[in-house]
Amino acid sequence: MPGTLTETTYANETTVPLMPCSAVEETLEFYQALGFEVTYQQTKPYLYLALRWSGFEVHFGKPPQGYDPNREDGGGCLVMVDTVAPYHAAFTQAMRAAYGKVLATGRPRITRFRPGQTRFTLIDPSGNSLIFIQRDEPAEPEYGGSKKLHGLAKALDNARIFREFKNDDRAAFRAVKSALRRHGRQAQAVDRAMALATLIELATALDEQGETDDWIRELGTIQLTDAERQRVESELRNAERLKEWLAGEPAASDNSSSDS
Repeated sequence: MPGTLTETTYANETTVPLMPCSAVEETLEFYQALGFEVTYQQTKPYLYLALRWSGFEVHFGKPPQGYDPNREDGGGCLVMVDTVAPYHAAFTQAMRAAYGKVLATGRPRITRFRPGQTRFTLIDPSGNSLIFIQRDEPAEPEYGGSKKLHGLAKALDNARIFREFKNDDRAAFRAVKSALRRHGRQAQAVDRAMALATLIELATALDEQGETDDWIRELGTIQLTDAERQRVESELRNAERLKEWLAGEPAASDNSSSDS
C-alpha cells in the first residue's frame, strides 16, 4: 500500500455521464445535428450510445422502467467551460442549419442566452439536461433578486435566477407578470420595457401568447434611449416578435415557434 494518496493519483481523471435514452433515433439525430460525433453505437444485446463534442463525451443507456421524458428530470451533465457564449453560438448556428430555426420551445431545445450570462442548458429528446457553466460564475446567486435592487428591477433579477439557474421559465413568467402589475406605474421606463420584453419572450417559450400583442403595443409607447432600446432588442431576440416591435405595430397573433 502506498504511503500517501498522491503516490497513486495524478489529477488527470475523466468522468463520463451515463444518461437514459428513451428515443434512440431522435437522440442521435439531435446530437449529430449539433455536431456531436458518434463514437460507439449499439442497440443489442443492450442499448449503449457514446457521443463526443470538442473535449467532452456523453453516453446513453436504457432508461429505467416507467421513465417519462416529459418530466425532464431523468439525467443531467454539468459542462464546465471558460466562456459559455461561444458554445451557445455554435449550437444555435448548428440548429439553424439543421432545422431552419433555433429550437427554443418543446423538446429538444436550448435555453436563451444574453450578454453576461454564465450558463445555458441543452434539453435533449429524452429529457436530459446538459448545463454549460462558466467556471468563474458567482458561487451564490441571490434568490429573490439582488438586494441592491428594488421593485420591478429586483423582480427582473429574480426572474433571471429562475431562468438561468433553475431552468424554470414558468416561475419567471409569473414573477415578472405579478411585479409589473404591482410596480409598473412607478418603475423606470427601461425597467418597464424590459419587463414587457421579458414577458413577450417567455410567452413564446411557454406557448402562452394570448397577451403578447397587448404587451407589444404597450412596449411601443415607451420612450427609450438608443442604449435602452438595444437592451430590449436583446431580450426579444428569442421571441420572434422583434421585427414587429421595431416596426411599431404588432402583426396578427400567431403561435409560431422562436427563431432567435
